[in-house]
Amino acid sequence: MIIEYLRRILALIKKEFITIWKDPKSRGIIIAMPLLQLFVFANAITMEVKNIDTVIIDRDNSVESRELVSRFEHSPRFRKFYFVDNEKDFQAKIDNQKVQIGVYINNDFSSSVKSKKPTDVLVIADGRQTNSAAIAGGYASQIIEGYNSEITGAKGAGINPVIRNWFNPNLEYRWYILTVIIAMLALVITLLLTALSIAREREMGTFDQLIVSPLSSFEILLGKTIPPLVIAMGLTVLMTLIIVAGFKVPFAGSIWLFLVSIFVSLLSIVGVGLFISSICKTQQQAILGVITFQMPSVLLSGFISPIEDMPPGWQYLTWINPVRFFIVLTRGIFLKGMGVEDVWMNLVPLILIAIVTLSLASWTFKRKLD
Repeated sequence: MIIEYLRRILALIKKEFITIWKDPKSRGIIIAMPLLQLFVFANAITMEVKNIDTVIIDRDNSVESRELVSRFEHSPRFRKFYFVDNEKDFQAKIDNQKVQIGVYINNDFSSSVKSKKPTDVLVIADGRQTNSAAIAGGYASQIIEGYNSEITGAKGAGINPVIRNWFNPNLEYRWYILTVIIAMLALVITLLLTALSIAREREMGTFDQLIVSPLSSFEILLGKTIPPLVIAMGLTVLMTLIIVAGFKVPFAGSIWLFLVSIFVSLLSIVGVGLFISSICKTQQQAILGVITFQMPSVLLSGFISPIEDMPPGWQYLTWINPVRFFIVLTRGIFLKGMGVEDVWMNLVPLILIAIVTLSLASWTFKRKLD
């Protein structure tokens, strides 16, 4: 019985691969389009920074150091400030992308200023967001240099801003954009393949044949899930190899964690695509459904605007957006070498989203069969 069960599923999977691959236009969309967009987006996309969140350690806690901090607080370029008293919390804020930069003031800051000795103020920028890091570091340098000019004068010893970029020391813009483009293109291709699968059957008139076949609704959904998932996984791995070998973006993390993260992320997106496909009668409706989901998911992913800058209600909404966690995982594993604990924190929401979306797609599909 198990052999017969597997035989039916494999037959449906084989049929799905043949259906997808036999159409020349589909082959062009599946393979050529994401690879072409990969190269176009790598050179054409730019970003703009409007608000900057900052974490601060003030070891000196003097009048002079507080005055410097107040210059940041009164700058229109900066918004949220997190004051911490240890390096662990300081690093965590940057690692978890709660802030764009960190400012570290040494405990000899005021004594150096009073004695007119040179002193450094360390500014740490999150290099994973290259555009934000460059602009935020520039703003911080301007504030520090302006404060230095006021209290020391042109002939003073000088307060020197020291800029350090974590995870991307040279602020290679392609490092940031390419690690995000992987998630964006995987989203597009996975949604299209899954959203069109059941709708295509209805439009071509073969859906009734599936209904009268020995396949159960679960087997049909499983057969519709595996081919798009395999194709999307293969293309994502191919794009990763191109980015590493062709664009020389360093891969700092674990390849196994990366593959698991891709699989879970794509599975959550497959659930969304199957749900769209199960409620649509034509391929045109399915494409419109994909566009309807895709644009808000990209806007709420943190790709264009930092999530912390969004209104509180929209920030809560991002927790049900799989693209948000997909981007964090690809960028974090690539550039930071994200560990198991950090990866797991982002996989849990994706697993929950996958369970909900796949269950909803199954329930909707069964209703359509009944």
